[in-house]
Amino acid sequence: MPELPEVETVCRGLQKSIQGKKLARLELRRRDMRFPFPKNLVAATRGAVIRNITRRAKYILIHLDNGQIILVHLGMSGRLVIADAADKTPPAKHDHVIFHLDGGMRLLFNDARRFGLVDLATAEILPKHRFFAHLGPEPFDDGFTAQSLATGLKNKKIAVKLAIMDQRVVVGVGNIYASEALFEAKIDPRRSAGSLSPAEVKTLWAAIRAVLTRAIAAGGSSIRDYVQTDGELGYFQHQWAVYDKQGEKCRKCTCPLQKTGGIKKIVQGGRSTFYCPAKQK
Repeated sequence: MPELPEVETVCRGLQKSIQGKKLARLELRRRDMRFPFPKNLVAATRGAVIRNITRRAKYILIHLDNGQIILVHLGMSGRLVIADAADKTPPAKHDHVIFHLDGGMRLLFNDARRFGLVDLATAEILPKHRFFAHLGPEPFDDGFTAQSLATGLKNKKIAVKLAIMDQRVVVGVGNIYASEALFEAKIDPRRSAGSLSPAEVKTLWAAIRAVLTRAIAAGGSSIRDYVQTDGELGYFQHQWAVYDKQGEKCRKCTCPLQKTGGIKKIVQGGRSTFYCPAKQK
């Protein structure tokens, strides 16, 4: 956490709030987070105007008018929250990076666990950057098709759930949304990726897009630390079909719960997987 829908929601919130504003200065309140901050980070961004905010995989890209791009990853517990000019609340203990914007607005990067990061790049080097060079297609781009997914899964013996979480196959399908997409596609997460038929791959491709679309519309899923840029929670957790519902009935279930035991929980790749053994084959 946060996964793609949460990061996309944050990007959209930032577009509405800070796009077009001048970055007066970056305040670094420690020397590093997951990695050390670039030595020129403050100097290279001072006084630049924020032209746009986009997303690549789970990275937030803040494009400046001087050609620099600030890369932000929220890690496990990170959040970006906007404080308007009237908010004089002092920085909190874990507000590690503060974007001071013109007019007195601030953007606070709070990360208790410090698994997040802030880096610097340019458009020219971005595709070859160490964080991006290995990434596959975006789930909503034209490059992600049923055929590209089939190619990514072909001959793979690993479980299909782990395969669709591989960022080389498609970016941004994290643990929650992999479970949800596989339920929607009625595919058992334990099956080997290479065992899926062309029809099943097409169904899974559509399910990945559908689940992510609904999650973005709901503002993502708020569990643990995630909030939107205005401090509001996401609501997609209320729409989960199987995730974190061990022992419960799945959506539109007609099975006798006392016999089936309901939704099952297993561990795959060190992460919890939830699925319905009756509906997912």
